[in-house]
Amino acid sequence: MIESIFQYEFLQNAFASGLIIGIIAPLLGVFIVVRRLSLIADALSHVTLAGIAGSLYLSQSIGALALLNPLYLGIVASVTGSLFIERLRRLYKHYEELAIPIIMSAGLGFGAIFISLAEGFSSDLFSYLFGSVSAVSRQDLWIVISISIVVLLFLGLFFKELFVLSFDEEYAKASGLPAKWIHMLFMVVTALVIAASMRIVGILLVSSLMTLPVAAAMRISKSFKQALILSVIFGELAVVIGLVSAFYLDLAPGGTIVVTSIIILLLAILAKKVGRKGAVAT
Repeated sequence: MIESIFQYEFLQNAFASGLIIGIIAPLLGVFIVVRRLSLIADALSHVTLAGIAGSLYLSQSIGALALLNPLYLGIVASVTGSLFIERLRRLYKHYEELAIPIIMSAGLGFGAIFISLAEGFSSDLFSYLFGSVSAVSRQDLWIVISISIVVLLFLGLFFKELFVLSFDEEYAKASGLPAKWIHMLFMVVTALVIAASMRIVGILLVSSLMTLPVAAAMRISKSFKQALILSVIFGELAVVIGLVSAFYLDLAPGGTIVVTSIIILLLAILAKKVGRKGAVAT
């Protein structure tokens, strides 16, 4: 596998993209889980599907758009969906969770329409749904790198504010923090990460990489900082093992990455139980 990575450009692109996504997705996922917004990742992934399907349909219908990277329209759709979710959350103040199924339904609806207009599933669309090692281009890699820089800058600049908002939003607002704008930026950054991750993990499975490593880390971590570090470690393990497995077994990398994440989660749960029994015994 190591020799192949240095030999084939598409494997270099896939592996480099996967390693970057294995960092930024769980890192942002910790804040998503703590804020109880896990389903937002699912909603945005379905909106991204609509953008990708729409781009593929346009590339078939308009010759001038044949070379357009579907990732661009997917990013636009994902960011737009995140802004609509935030708007609906403010509109339904006492029923904020309604925003998620509304946007998810819209994403599925438009996605189904564009897929039917494009005359069903194509190999390109299938690779976006479940990920593909061979489909990651050098252009995709540069997009992932650019998004990762934006994500890391955002977390570096607003880490303290996000920490306070995640654990005590009322206190954050009372302290004068611009909670509305920080939350909106957080939603946009989340949308960017989902769009960046879909080439490797797939649109339908991308939310798993943002939540499963975090779930495993939260079972054995003793602090928020430790949860952040373990989430990234588990995310990287899932990506590396998943990509290697996908390469040798000729499987969709999204599936192997998610299954690996589930195994890590089960091992974390088991380790926690064993640790409790050991503590009781002593």
